[in-house]
Amino acid sequence: MSAPAWLEDLRRQGAEQLNELGLPTTRLEDWRYTNVAPIAETRWTPGDARKDGVSRQELETLCHPVFACRLFVFVNGRFAADLSTLRVGTPEVAVHSLAQVLEEEPDALRGVLGEQALAKERAFTAWNQRELRDGAVVRIPDGADLEEPIHLVFLAEPGDEPTESHPRILVLAGERSRASVVEDYVSFGEGVSFTNAVTEIRVAPDAELEHVRFQRESADGHHISALHARLERNARLACHSVSLGGGLVRNDATVTLLGEGAECDLNGIFLGTGRRHVDNHTTIDHAVPHTTSRELYKGVLDDRSRGIFHGRVIVRPDAQKTDARQSSRNLLLSRGAEIDTKPQLEIHADDVKCSHGSTIGQLDPDALFYLRARGITEDDARRLLTRAFVSEVTRSLRFEPLRVRIEEQLVELLEGA
Repeated sequence: MSAPAWLEDLRRQGAEQLNELGLPTTRLEDWRYTNVAPIAETRWTPGDARKDGVSRQELETLCHPVFACRLFVFVNGRFAADLSTLRVGTPEVAVHSLAQVLEEEPDALRGVLGEQALAKERAFTAWNQRELRDGAVVRIPDGADLEEPIHLVFLAEPGDEPTESHPRILVLAGERSRASVVEDYVSFGEGVSFTNAVTEIRVAPDAELEHVRFQRESADGHHISALHARLERNARLACHSVSLGGGLVRNDATVTLLGEGAECDLNGIFLGTGRRHVDNHTTIDHAVPHTTSRELYKGVLDDRSRGIFHGRVIVRPDAQKTDARQSSRNLLLSRGAEIDTKPQLEIHADDVKCSHGSTIGQLDPDALFYLRARGITEDDARRLLTRAFVSEVTRSLRFEPLRVRIEEQLVELLEGA
């Protein structure tokens, strides 16, 4: 079945913008620390939608903890029904593959898909738009209250050639709804992969949404992500970005508070081991008065890894009574690790309460000595202190099994470094 005309226009516009922009280079200020040559110089092949690879049992091991009541799996960016637990079209929530929605409701997403993620502003978003084929569409009805998370798994299953995927995720939270969405990025098998994911979120008035991006792909994986969220009156959004895998990683997050009373929490954890490169860029835009944001990103860097955090908070001229706090805290576990951090405030109003700060340090030797003096080995003491460092972020997660798994996997990766 041919694609609707508006979708073909979107793809064409994405291709044109990608040709016009080209992939970013280190000459651009926003990319000065991140060289995407490994992506630009590789000849990528679209991944197979479903190979005779991972089984459901293996998937549950890879993606532990699995929230099986609402599990939706995508292999190389394409929906895999045989690996998913389908509870679609229920009164509580509707989750479908993007390809299915485009086929069955060709005009349902017209004017919605691509409304926030603008191809003209970012080359990788333009690339994703050019390749718009599949992904997840999450539509949460007005008044719905979901106890179990919606678990979206994006599995990179490389082939003989370097494999690419470009998933698009659209989350629409209805008025007075309450839900959690987990985007889980994992790898299966050996080989070079490239995931270029774009997520668009709209939170309606009085709705509450928790969004978790858990990225734990293999060291041979390149991962680029862009998140665009819009909050309306009295809406609340808690975003948690967890980057524990991938060789070259770039995460962009843009949240716009468009309604009075809107609140946003933007939290992040990123781990660097080996020669991993993890770059986080965030923008919180206070567009109207009486809005609140809290941002906390924590980096743990070991070996010869490098981390970047650039956080930008904008307070528009009419956005009086804005309350915004931003913090970047980083832990260096080796002499070869490196962090570049730049929290930034742009305030164009005079009746606001805003603050920002950044710290870079090592494990406290006094705390290590205290633990060692009580019979705890040095390795165990380092694990305890590192876990305590990230717990300030993980304890804000709504679901304890996910919090525990993130902390455990971080420690496991550091032990193997």
